[in-house]
Amino acid sequence: MAAPGELALGGARTSAARLLLVRWAQGGGPRPPENVVRIPRALQLRLAREPRRRGREVPVVPTRAGKLLLRSRRPQLSQPRCLTLGRWERPLLVSAGWKHRRACGDYFQLERSQEQAPALAPQPPRAAGGGASFQALGLGPALVSALRSLSVTQPTAVQRRAIPALLRGGNALCAAETGSGKTLAYLLPLFQKLLSRPALGPAWPPSPRSLVLLPSRELAEQVRSVASSLGRSLGLRVREIGGGRGMASVKNQLRSDPDADLLVSTPGALCKALRKRMVRLERLCCLVLDEADTLLDSSFLDLVEEVLMQAPIAHSPKEVADQWDIKTQLVIVGATFPEGLGQLLSKVTDLGHFITLTSQNLHHLLPHVKQKFIRLKGSDKSSELLQLIKDQGPSSGAVLVFCNNASTVNWLGYILDDHKIKHLRLQGQMPAAMRAGIFTTFQKGQRDVLICTDLASRGLDTSRVELVVNYDFPSTLQDYLHRVGRVGRVGSKVPGTVVSFVTHRWDVDLVRKIETAARRRTSLPGMETAIKEPLPKTDPTQADEQ
Repeated sequence: MAAPGELALGGARTSAARLLLVRWAQGGGPRPPENVVRIPRALQLRLAREPRRRGREVPVVPTRAGKLLLRSRRPQLSQPRCLTLGRWERPLLVSAGWKHRRACGDYFQLERSQEQAPALAPQPPRAAGGGASFQALGLGPALVSALRSLSVTQPTAVQRRAIPALLRGGNALCAAETGSGKTLAYLLPLFQKLLSRPALGPAWPPSPRSLVLLPSRELAEQVRSVASSLGRSLGLRVREIGGGRGMASVKNQLRSDPDADLLVSTPGALCKALRKRMVRLERLCCLVLDEADTLLDSSFLDLVEEVLMQAPIAHSPKEVADQWDIKTQLVIVGATFPEGLGQLLSKVTDLGHFITLTSQNLHHLLPHVKQKFIRLKGSDKSSELLQLIKDQGPSSGAVLVFCNNASTVNWLGYILDDHKIKHLRLQGQMPAAMRAGIFTTFQKGQRDVLICTDLASRGLDTSRVELVVNYDFPSTLQDYLHRVGRVGRVGSKVPGTVVSFVTHRWDVDLVRKIETAARRRTSLPGMETAIKEPLPKTDPTQADEQ
């Protein structure tokens, strides 16, 4: 037997110890003493001073009863809504260990902190009267009547900020969260200016009085539809040109209505028309770049710069107000903005005269949308997606599934076909004839599942969508914000839910940034742009420019 402080190893001592253990197990002898390993005194002191690195338990954070801001599979990592982290306090993250393969199956969920979209929040009370109606913002009776016919009676927060500023003239940057009503925020001042200026008569090549540039044909079709609904009762003509069908089609579109007041186009089709002298921009009074983060990326940058160089961009609000010397008011709209925006704008106008219009929730996670993150193996994603789709009842809203490339869209479509799930696919490698009408079919409710790339993440009206699934986690935080913005939009009946599958190690890096921003209630990191300050307050009858 081993003496105290010694380990019985080898030889007869080991055999004797085993014999005593067998006799004790059979009930025929006393229990043998436990073997003891002698630990050096220096190591004992070291272990007493330092916590063990392996097997260290996560400290339990005391929480108060109440609603949660973040709900975790491990309750000790959940964060109540009433808890506020200190400036230098380091939050305990659920996703801290997600790069390890044993983390598969873990998840956390950002709960809704409010039911209503921030864009629909009521206007704060004023000390000096004034209203929140469109007429109080400076729009004419004809335009207000046209809005009423479309059942639009109250402006959203971004519209209260943008409309008075754009009516005063001058170039502007308008930044607000997705689904906040930015399209009407720039269309209404644009139509008001067209109504106040005399028409200049027909011309060939056509020279429209205003232009809206958009990154995709689906988005151009949507904006054209909204603008046509407004302009029909005002006597304003709207024309759309899109690429993918040859220049003969573009020429026929322009010839059918050469006196259009508003031209809606994509950069590729417009530049081809400009090079072939099918259209001119010398009479533009307003140029809008919508979804600027996509328009100004590497694929569109040269085309957009070519358009800006051919338009008579104004350098000050006084030039915009002059009805005889036509200058173009430049309006740049988006939920996120790329780096290098100032360098491009400095080539065509004076940056000192730009005004900035921002919302309070810019670059923040949407507080009214439930967002769930699930750590999964790549082989488990398809079965998890099928279960999510089957859990949607017949009366539930539509489902939008995002993939990072066209091949994944096609492969996932075959999986849904095998399970008899009716769906649509939308990706940029489709021919124009095949793409035409796919999103319209989805909007009308003829199909409830759409598998797509980020082509459908910018600007498209998806008020029917109740569930967004990031089958492939987005590659940037900007893309994540745009995908989340497909639910909980102005006009949506339900706030909606977003479920993200987290598979790769680089996905975990982005998830950690999102979780940290959610726990601290701050904007997402790395989203700084040229827009830093909101428009300053003016008189009390105008929108609150907080």
